[in-house]
Amino acid sequence: MKDMISLEEARALVCGAVEPMAVETVGLLDAVGRVAAADLTSDIDVSPFAHSAMDGFALRAAEIEAADGKAPVVLRVIAEIGAGDVFEGVIGAGECVRIMTGACLPDDADAVVKYEIVAVVEGDGHAGSLVSFAAPTKVGSNVRPAGEEARAGEVVVRAGEVVGAAGVGFLAGCGVLEVPVRRRPRVAIIATGSELVSPAEVPGPGKIRNSNSYAMAACASRAGAVPHILPIVEDTYEALRAAVAAATEEYDFVVTTGGAANGDYDFIKPVVADLGELLMATVNMRPGKAQTFGLVNGTPVFGLPGNPAAAYVGFELIIRPALRTMQGYGFLDHPVVRARLTADEKNRDPRRIFLRGTLTRADDGAFEVTPAKNQSSGLFGPIQKTNCMAIMPEGGEPQPAGTMVDCILLDVPEEVCL
Repeated sequence: MKDMISLEEARALVCGAVEPMAVETVGLLDAVGRVAAADLTSDIDVSPFAHSAMDGFALRAAEIEAADGKAPVVLRVIAEIGAGDVFEGVIGAGECVRIMTGACLPDDADAVVKYEIVAVVEGDGHAGSLVSFAAPTKVGSNVRPAGEEARAGEVVVRAGEVVGAAGVGFLAGCGVLEVPVRRRPRVAIIATGSELVSPAEVPGPGKIRNSNSYAMAACASRAGAVPHILPIVEDTYEALRAAVAAATEEYDFVVTTGGAANGDYDFIKPVVADLGELLMATVNMRPGKAQTFGLVNGTPVFGLPGNPAAAYVGFELIIRPALRTMQGYGFLDHPVVRARLTADEKNRDPRRIFLRGTLTRADDGAFEVTPAKNQSSGLFGPIQKTNCMAIMPEGGEPQPAGTMVDCILLDVPEEVCL
């Protein structure tokens, strides 16, 4: 095991160590945002019949091919078809049918002329009226053909495709009410630290509230996993060892926060090494250098730093891709845009630095990024108030204002290509 590895190596290591979750079948509404684990097919043509795209008059286009403003063609309205109705009569020469949006197109009709451009010559425009057409129309005009969206037996959602909200409607129209998907991984969240108390408590002297567990649980939930916040673990080797061992027996992925460095009370590395296989200890990034990963009882165990921002960055850049891999998602990278810095950055650290920043659009249309003034790894607040992470490259070279840098958009789905 290397002393320190790159972010790319860390992510490849963790993603390569996880396995796809078992397939389960869920109801259609529960499939939104999840990955189809098999091809899904329609049981009928969608739509099963040709229908009108708007309110108007159904006719044969040939009946009004000679129509113009000086010599309009007059037809008699012989019937009216509402949505859900079917006209089974015959449309003869000089005749048309009033039709509503979505109504089935009569067999004899091949076009629809919208109501607003048809003049009523006699009557009220309904059955028995005479209406005139001042212009010809094309065959198929304002008609949605049968099978326009799908054919019976056609694959409408492919394995590996994310089911969106519109996809739920599409599948419902295709008769698909259950969807096979990868099971959501159950993630144990364990905060370590004798100084921690529940957020429901007012901290006493030397104590702080446990905010990390809630933030990491939120990150896990946003990644599609099912988080479980476990009790706070005190800073002893024995307590952490017992908690990790128990969690790996019950959960699919274990995340701890705190105790990831090399201090007197930092135990996650020796615990993972003792219980299983330690695969990673440090990553060449800031914040978040001290990150532990290994396998215990075949279960991935990831030890994040205790500093809130460091834990958040590590989760988003390494753990999130792994959880998405377990669920079958094909896109693992947060979208990245190029933006120019609005202020000088000294960038004295040789590690790759992820600055919490705010991305805006300048007057010239280019993106600009303004790093938050407070970049402390111990704070969640600057992350809440910013919308991206600006990347300062390895090497420690200063980055003057105007320099173009990559910015990671954490709140934009990976599937979005920018």
